Amino acid sequence: MPSPWSSRREVSPETSRLLIERAHDEFVGGNDADPRLRQVRGLVQDSWRRSLAHLVGPDGTPPLDLTSEELEAYRSAHPLAGAIDMIRALLLPGGDPEADAGPARARDGDAAGRLLWVEGDRRVRDLTGAMGFVAGANWSEAVVGTSAPGTALALGRSVQIHGAEHFNRHVAPWSCTAAPVHDPETRRLLGVIDVTGDAEAATPQAQLLVDATARAIEGELLVARLRARAAATAAPIPVRRGGARRATRAPRAPETATLRVLGRDRGLLEVTGAGGETIAELSGRHAEILLLLAIHRQGLSADRLTELVYGPGAGDGTLRPEMVRLRKVLERTAPHLVPSSRPYRLQAALDTDAHQVISLLDRGAHRVALSAYRGPVLPDSTAPGVEEFRESVRQALREALLTEASVDVLLAYADTADGQDDAEVLRLALEMLPARSPRRAGLVARLEKLEA
Repeated sequence: MPSPWSSRREVSPETSRLLIERAHDEFVGGNDADPRLRQVRGLVQDSWRRSLAHLVGPDGTPPLDLTSEELEAYRSAHPLAGAIDMIRALLLPGGDPEADAGPARARDGDAAGRLLWVEGDRRVRDLTGAMGFVAGANWSEAVVGTSAPGTALALGRSVQIHGAEHFNRHVAPWSCTAAPVHDPETRRLLGVIDVTGDAEAATPQAQLLVDATARAIEGELLVARLRARAAATAAPIPVRRGGARRATRAPRAPETATLRVLGRDRGLLEVTGAGGETIAELSGRHAEILLLLAIHRQGLSADRLTELVYGPGAGDGTLRPEMVRLRKVLERTAPHLVPSSRPYRLQAALDTDAHQVISLLDRGAHRVALSAYRGPVLPDSTAPGVEEFRESVRQALREALLTEASVDVLLAYADTADGQDDAEVLRLALEMLPARSPRRAGLVARLEKLEA
C-alpha cells in the first residue's frame, strides 16, 4: 500500500510514520544530513526548515492572540463572517457547528494564522483543544511550525499534513487539510479553511472538498459584493445642505492593556497602542488594586475596595492616598486606565494573564492553559480579594484538568508546585496511564510518600 507521507511510494504508512518521526528527531537535533530526510516530502522538508529559521520549538504551544472579547469583535468584522453558514453547510453534517462530524473538525482562520471558528465533532474538539486548537490561537507556520493551515497560508495553496509531518510533536496524532481563501477581485489573502482529524482528514477526497469550499466562498464573496454595489447604485443620492463637508480624522487604534500577575509579587502592566508598546512594573499594592478593578468591571465603592485590599475594619482614608499614587503612575504609562471615582471603576478594558488562563480552560485548551499558568496570582499578597481570586483561578485550573485533560497534561500538572503534592491528581494520572508505562513507578512512590 503506498504511503501518502513518504516520497517512496512502496513504503507502508506505518513504516513511513516511524521513518518520518526519526527524521524529524534528527532534524530538530541539528542533523539535517540524516539520510532519512530524503524520504520526507519536499514540501514538508522546506516547511521544517522555515519553522527552524523562525526559532519554533518542536514542543511548544500556540499563543492566544485574541481574548474572548477581541475575538468576537474581530470575527464579526472579518470577511469570512458572511460565509460561515456556507462553510458549515459544506463541511459539517447538516450545517450544525456542534454536530458529531465523525473523524474531523472544521477550522477557519485569518490571514495571520489565527483560528477564528473551531467547530465540529465534540470528541475531536475536546482532544485537540488541549493542544491549543482553539479559537483565538495563532497557528501560523512562523509560530508553531508545519501544519496544514499555517503552511497553506505560507505557500498560498492547499496543503495536506499527515501526522508525524507536523513540526510540533504534540500535533503528531492528527492529520489535516487546508486551503487558503483569497479576495475574489484583488487576490489578497483573506484566511484559511482547515479540516483536522484522523487519517481521513488528509485524503485526496478531503483535499477536493476543502479546495471546493474555498472556491465556493470566494464566489459567494464576489456575488455579495456585486449585489451591494448594485443596491448602492440604485439608491437615491442624499442631498447635503449647509456648505462643504467637514473633514474627518481616521480613528486612532485603541490601546490594549494586560496586567500580568501570575507567579509575580509585583504586577507588570503592558500597554500596546498606535505609539508602540509600554511596559511598567507596578508595586504589589498597585497591582492588587488594578487587579480587583479588572475583576469587578462594574465598579466598587470606596468601602468595598478598601475591604478587598486591606481587610475588614480598615478605614477609607487608608485607600485614598494609594489611589492618588496609582493615578499618577497610570497618567504616565496608561492614561486610559486611570480609574474614575464613585464608584472606583476602570474606564477601559484591562485584561490579565489570569483571566487568559480561565479563557483557555473555557475553550478546552488545557495544555496551553497550563503553559500560561506561571504560578499563583500575586503569591505574596494578603489582600482578601486577591486571595479569593487566587484560589478561584487555582481551583478552576485543577478542576478542568481533573475532569477533562489528557493524561500527559495531567502529568505535566503533577510536576508543578500546585500539583506535586495533590494525591487526587496523582491517583487519577496513575489510573489513566497504561499498565506498562515507566512513569507508574514514580507516581506510586510519590503517593506512598504523601500517604505515609
